[in-house]
Amino acid sequence: MIALIRLDSRLHTPMYFFLCHLSLVDLGNSSAVAPKTLASFFEERKAISLPGCAAQMYFCGLCIITECYLLAAMAYDRYVAICNPLLYAATMSQKVCVQLAVASYVVAGVNEVVLVSSVFSLHFCGPNVINHFFCDIPPLLKLSCSSTTVNERMLFTIAAFVALSTLAVIVVSYGYILTTVLRIRSSEGRHKAFSTCASHLTSVSVFYGTMIFMYLRPSSSYSLDQDKVVSVVYTLVIPMLNPMIYSLRNMEVKDALKRLLEKVLVSFRNQTGKGVSNYTK
Repeated sequence: MIALIRLDSRLHTPMYFFLCHLSLVDLGNSSAVAPKTLASFFEERKAISLPGCAAQMYFCGLCIITECYLLAAMAYDRYVAICNPLLYAATMSQKVCVQLAVASYVVAGVNEVVLVSSVFSLHFCGPNVINHFFCDIPPLLKLSCSSTTVNERMLFTIAAFVALSTLAVIVVSYGYILTTVLRIRSSEGRHKAFSTCASHLTSVSVFYGTMIFMYLRPSSSYSLDQDKVVSVVYTLVIPMLNPMIYSLRNMEVKDALKRLLEKVLVSFRNQTGKGVSNYTK
């Protein structure tokens, strides 16, 4: 998706700008977890260093929080495009899009620095065996012999603020979108407007459903075995599903992919023909 958006000039729009960054954080999220998890299958002693654990926790959380803000920015982009189309170019200028993307990374980075540093300031008396397939905050808190009340409250507060604030932007944006679309008289126009939001709504539903279940529950209801299954969804499954959702349900992406494949095929045929011609001479 990143390569396709960068190579096709017709996809150089705000919506695909944010989708490019969404693909980037999905790639980062799975890359922070999947390689070490796969390698552990072939290792007799399944271990991770302390710096490695901190890095894994930081980058995984960074990508998750950034994805929340990017999904909110994409919802706002759809709101402007459908409800204020005449002001779209001015409102969603390149400068504004870059500022929204940078702000997403910066806010996520600051939040993760606070969370990770608070976790690793605790005392761990051992045995330091994580009941998980990667270094996530809840299973590490279970290993600490210090009081984790402050850390649990901090995790819940940050997760609640990020999830609820971004979800509020999404809900309000789609509330205005729904009101505007229902005013469109032609069924074809309504279908076209809704189709531009279908992929985004699918990603939002899967992502936020998983995040709310994972991080916004009381600590007394945590089940590490259950959380391992849920973690697979947001670290491995969602990063795999998002490109499929946005490519299979989007005609512009399908057309761009078709054009790119045609260019590659034509280039390959030209190179092959040239090679045969030179060999004949």
